[in-house]
Order: sequence, then structure tokens, then C-alpha cells
Amino acid sequence: MTGMFHTAVVGVLPLLALGCQNLQPAMELSPVTPIVASPVKHPNPVFIPLGENDYGPVFEKALEVLGDYGFEIADANRYDGRIETTPRISPGIGLFLKSGSPDVYERLLSTFQTYRHRVTVQIQPAEQGGYFIEFIVRKELEDLARPIRSTIGGAVFRAEHTVERQTEVIDPTIYDPAWFYRGRDEGLEQELIRRYRGR
Repeated sequence: MTGMFHTAVVGVLPLLALGCQNLQPAMELSPVTPIVASPVKHPNPVFIPLGENDYGPVFEKALEVLGDYGFEIADANRYDGRIETTPRISPGIGLFLKSGSPDVYERLLSTFQTYRHRVTVQIQPAEQGGYFIEFIVRKELEDLARPIRSTIGGAVFRAEHTVERQTEVIDPTIYDPAWFYRGRDEGLEQELIRRYRGR
């Protein structure tokens, strides 16, 4: 009797943890792209054949897709047709349920090094009607002089000063010396396009 009770409790606990949340976008798993395969399937920018009065839904769906992937919006200008996101740390292989790049090689890089993604979406009206939507995903690698919690040699030789004074304030959205550009993540671009076309 107690064995059946424990089995029932273990079966019901995940349902109670989920509650009444709408997890449809979060539960959709990204397709996995093998290391040797090319992720390019859809053209970028992608053409969306809609009318002139459909610009609002086109813009809102782009915001929804970015929200599904956990990106926070830094700047969204509806008149310019441009959306910029704040950087988001890319998940590695250990976080395979977290939405990110479907490319196994990119996930492997993010497992052993700290990468982040920054997304730009540009929406341009087409001459024949419709819209061109371009997703640009930039990869940035963290550049540290040494590991953050490294204590080797810290007791004997201290390289840092005890007081840090900053004489100049630099906006981190414009210049961030700890991160440098490492190219574009085409796998994540294709995944965003696939999700956008599905909307």
C-alpha cells in the first residue's frame, strides 16, 4: 500500500511543480544539428508575404520569438524596424533543455567557455509588398586574464591593488572590454527564423 502511495506522489509532484503555466513555447525542443551538417536552410533575410497594414503583427511576432528564447529587449524601435536585445549567456550541452543554438559544436564551445549571444532583428518593407526580416545573432567570447575564482599564488603574490579607482565611466552597452566578437551563430539564426515562420 505504501509503495503505491509513494509512486502516486512521485508521479504527481512534477505536475504540481508546473502548475497552470502555459509552457508551450518553452517545451518545444530545438532540432539538433550535427557537427558536420550545415544549418543553413532558410534565406536570411526571410521574406514574409503580408500586406502593408500587417506591419504591427510582423513586429510583435518578432518580439514574441525573442521572448520565447529568453532574450530581453534592450531597444525596440517600431518606426526604424529594428530590435536589439541585451546579451544572454548561451547554454551548453548540460543545459540541453534550455533554448539556444541547435548546433552541437556551438553547444560544446559554450560548455567549456563562456559565450553570449546578442540578437539584432531588422524589418524592411519589400517593393512588391511584404517584409524582409533579418535575424543577426552575434557570438561574443568572455576574455579574462585568469579564472574568476583562481586562488593559486594569491597568498604569496598579489597582483591587484586593494583599492580600485575608476577614473572614467564607460557605458557597458557601448564598450565592454571583457567580451570580444567571435562571428555569427547561423544555427541559432536559422532556429529563430524557423520559429518566426511557424508563427
